[in-house]
Amino acid sequence: MERDERPPSGGGGGGGSAGFLEPPAALPPPPRNGFCQDELAELDPSAISVPDDRAEQRTCLICGDRATGLHYGIISCEGCKGFFKRSICNKRVYRCSRDKNCVMSRKQRNRCQYCRLLKCLQMGMNRKAIREDGMPGGRNKSIGPVQISEEEIERIMSGQEFEEEANHWSNHGDSDHSSPGNRASESNQPSPGSTLSSSRSVELNGFMAFRDQYMGMSVPPHYQYIPHLFSYSAHSPLLPPQARSLDPQSYSLIHQLVSAEDLEPLGTPMLIEDGYAVTQAELFALLCRLADELLFRQIAWIKKLPFFCELSIKDYTCLLSSTWQELILLSSLTVYSKQIFGELADVTAKYSPSDEELHRFSDEGMEVIERLIYLYHKFHQLKVSNEEYACMKAINFLNQDIRGLTSASQLEQLNKRYWYICQDFTEYKYTHQPNRFPDLMMCLPEIRYIAGKMVNVPLEQLPLLFKVVLHSCKTSVGKE
Repeated sequence: MERDERPPSGGGGGGGSAGFLEPPAALPPPPRNGFCQDELAELDPSAISVPDDRAEQRTCLICGDRATGLHYGIISCEGCKGFFKRSICNKRVYRCSRDKNCVMSRKQRNRCQYCRLLKCLQMGMNRKAIREDGMPGGRNKSIGPVQISEEEIERIMSGQEFEEEANHWSNHGDSDHSSPGNRASESNQPSPGSTLSSSRSVELNGFMAFRDQYMGMSVPPHYQYIPHLFSYSAHSPLLPPQARSLDPQSYSLIHQLVSAEDLEPLGTPMLIEDGYAVTQAELFALLCRLADELLFRQIAWIKKLPFFCELSIKDYTCLLSSTWQELILLSSLTVYSKQIFGELADVTAKYSPSDEELHRFSDEGMEVIERLIYLYHKFHQLKVSNEEYACMKAINFLNQDIRGLTSASQLEQLNKRYWYICQDFTEYKYTHQPNRFPDLMMCLPEIRYIAGKMVNVPLEQLPLLFKVVLHSCKTSVGKE
């Protein structure tokens, strides 16, 4: 899905410097790889998507939007492809508030998810073409459309088939639960989004209804994203807590990591006068400035790392180009969360989206909202310390699977070093929380997934996305 690079137009609201930030004559560049051209000059050209001229002449069989190719057996657009995959992988059960015959078009497809999934099945979208592990790409490229009976469609729409599949795995599943492959593909544990109400008819200011469903949920086991977690299964027997001491080397390295962090409050002004209405353009500009500051803090952080001299500048550039969004997201949810979910939330509360913005909000944006709210509550429950945050950040940054690296094996060794250091620290400091370390590590693939999904959210939808997430999180925590 291509992103619209045009800056959002200003909505209604007050103007002038008396209330908020001076609306810029031209908005700053969007918060992506264009921030630091010198530091982030080397990008992977294979990441650029080239449109298929043949697909441009076709329309999606579900909603009539421009089709991008053959997805799960039929010609469809990216939006319907992603919607179908999420619905099947997350075992979602929808409800139609009308007569189960809603009109499906590009503008109206988001209004009833029940009828959208129903049409996907009726037009022949093949759920068996979806990979069981939820990873991108079809399971079998040769699988075409399928015709299934009305009875089978009803079993899928009602959730009965999902229940039968779950019972099948619980009765006949492989008993070797220590196998990473089994954990990744055969787990019946739903993802965070699968337990949420998925009705798009819910007004965005009603997201507080999700709060109770988010609290206490388990993180989905995206084990394939992080190395070494295979050998540390959360379901394997855990030793009883024992008094122990922290390895001196671990203490020294953790202290160096924390010292490299800039834990001072963010300097971007986020104060606003009472009664001032923030426009979409002003909020977008503020988000860009915050992203700028957070990115420059990551660049300064790299130069202070204890292993800075062990890798080449080319590798650091490659790593930062690929992980800067994840690093910013992690820091916003942890060490800077008080400002982000406090001061920034107060600013977004003064922004009122138009009806058109609400109706045009994308499926990708909805999924990002759900997962961000979930992840916020997870971090809020864990109360991540500065030491744990510094270790998680280093582990996420040292990703040896990124393309273009010249020292992948050395990166893997560094990654393992801080992996075991983080494990050593959590087991030492949180003796009575034996699952704390895997809980922390399982947050990293969720951060990577969200960061990847945010790339597909149109820029003009970011102000509304942040407003919903910050309002929901701040209000729910205030009621606890």
